[in-house]
Amino acid sequence: MKRIRDEQGQSTVVVVFFLTVVIGMAAAVIDVGAWYRADRAAQQAADAAALAAAHALPGNTSQATALALEYAGKNGGGITGSDIGFETRLLTNDTIAVRAQRPSPGVFARVFGVASVSVDATAKARAGVAGAARWAAPFGVDERHPLIDPNGSCPNVCFNQATDLGLQRVGPGAFRVINIDGSQGGTGPPIIADWIRNGYEGYMPIDWYFSDPGARFNSSQILSALDDRVGDVILLPVYRDVIGNGANAEYQVIGFVGFELTSYTINGSRDAYLYGSFKTITWEGIMSESASDRNLGAHVIELVD
Repeated sequence: MKRIRDEQGQSTVVVVFFLTVVIGMAAAVIDVGAWYRADRAAQQAADAAALAAAHALPGNTSQATALALEYAGKNGGGITGSDIGFETRLLTNDTIAVRAQRPSPGVFARVFGVASVSVDATAKARAGVAGAARWAAPFGVDERHPLIDPNGSCPNVCFNQATDLGLQRVGPGAFRVINIDGSQGGTGPPIIADWIRNGYEGYMPIDWYFSDPGARFNSSQILSALDDRVGDVILLPVYRDVIGNGANAEYQVIGFVGFELTSYTINGSRDAYLYGSFKTITWEGIMSESASDRNLGAHVIELVD
């Protein structure tokens, strides 16, 4: 009988040992899995906060901080003011760095004295000059415009000031309408109207572009497209030099600027004006890595290392 009792005691030890192993495996599967999900959630919160904040850069670090905290709060928190910093890469304070920290409780791991772990995630987002942009409209803006002129009264662009953009003749056959798709020759009113209404769907890099010869401003399709864009911010290419004439005229596009269209007048090719004001905008495009490209307020944002 004593031997049977000894064997029962041994069985109890074995059962307790295996229960401990099972609980440990449950802790590994359930708790580690939960901690991994918490880590991913913290990373998503950091990414969202950094990308949202970058919309205010490089000009306004206070607003960027507020946006980071706001979007962190919408994504589970874990970010305070001390977790936010700024860096300069090409433009002053063009990059925000965010750190998200959160406790993640354990369940089965408490048996082993692990009540919770701290998950930690970091993200950086940068706002930079658009070196190439999608959805641009075809009207070129002269860099010598009083509100854009690098030798003018504003450091880069005088934003939010009422102004006009004249579309008059630049040279024989050139009327500040640019073939933004890189083609040469006449572009029909339907295509120009689509570029005005929707923007050119391809990427338009900083480069030389041919002028669309002739003036078709009185086309009903173009007038209808302009009507549809009144009240919108459109993206316009800014040019520095013009060479050649007619279909051979070329514009040196050096950047992009946002323009809020409030109204227009079209009375033939010699009396065509867009009215509105220049705006800072975040746009879809490819960020420039050249410090020589002008900052005209049209920015691309992206997560960076």
